[in-house]
Amino acid sequence: MSDDALQCAHLRVSLGRREVLHGVNLALPTGRWTAVAGPNGAGKTTLLKALAHLLPSHGQLSILGKPASAWSARQRAQTVAWLGQAESGAEDLLAQDVVMLGRLPHQHWLAGPGAADRAAVQAAMEETQSWDWRERPLAHLSGGERQRVLLARALAVQAPILLMDEPLSHLDPPHQADWLAIVRRHVARGGTAVSVLHEIGMALQADDLVVVEDGRIAHHGSTADPATHRAVEQVFGHRLQVHAVAGRWVAVPA
Repeated sequence: MSDDALQCAHLRVSLGRREVLHGVNLALPTGRWTAVAGPNGAGKTTLLKALAHLLPSHGQLSILGKPASAWSARQRAQTVAWLGQAESGAEDLLAQDVVMLGRLPHQHWLAGPGAADRAAVQAAMEETQSWDWRERPLAHLSGGERQRVLLARALAVQAPILLMDEPLSHLDPPHQADWLAIVRRHVARGGTAVSVLHEIGMALQADDLVVVEDGRIAHHGSTADPATHRAVEQVFGHRLQVHAVAGRWVAVPA
C-alpha cells in the first residue's frame, strides 16, 4: 500500500468557463488527519471533490498509489467515503435508511442489507449519537441532527479514507468536540481523514494543514510548524494570529 492515501499532480478543474484549480500538486499521507483551509472561493471544496473523483478534472489522480481511473466506481466507493456540504435529498427516508445508503458499495446488485450492514449502520449511528431517532424521517430532524445522520452514513461505509466538506455545519460546540473525537478514532485505527473547515481553530487541531489560495496550494505542512501558522496568517490578510493556548493552537483576531 502507498504511503499516500490521495495524490494529485498538475490537477486542473474548471467550473463552466472558469478554471478553479490551477495545476495543483498534492500528496496526502495515510494514517493522518489533514485539514484544508483558506478564504472563501479559494477552491477548497473543488479540490476535495476532485480528490474524491466527483468532478471532471485534468491531471493525474491516485488513490493509495493506484491511478484513480484504474479503480472501478464500486471500489472507489468502498475506499473513499464522502460527506458533502449542505446535502439534500432523501428527505422522506428514515434516518437509519439514510445511513444504510452508505452500505450500498458493499451489497450485491439487488441484494438487501445483511447482518454486517445492519451492524455497521447501528455502530455508526451510535458513534454519532443519532441511533435514538433512527425511525424519524430525515426531513423531521434539526440541522444538527441531520448532520450527525449524514456523518453516520459516511462512517457506515467503513472506508479507510474519509473526506468531509464543512462537517461541522449546524453542530453545537459539544457535538463539534464529538466529531473531533470520531476523526481521531478513525485515524488511530489507521484511517485517513481529510476535511475542509472554515473553523480555523478546529483546523489547527489536525495533524496537517493544506492552505488553499486562488486555486493553488499556498502551503502544506504540520499544524505544529511555525511556517504553517505564518501561512494561515498571510492567506487571511494578517487579520488573525495563531497562538498556543492551553496546549492547543488557536487563531485569534489580530
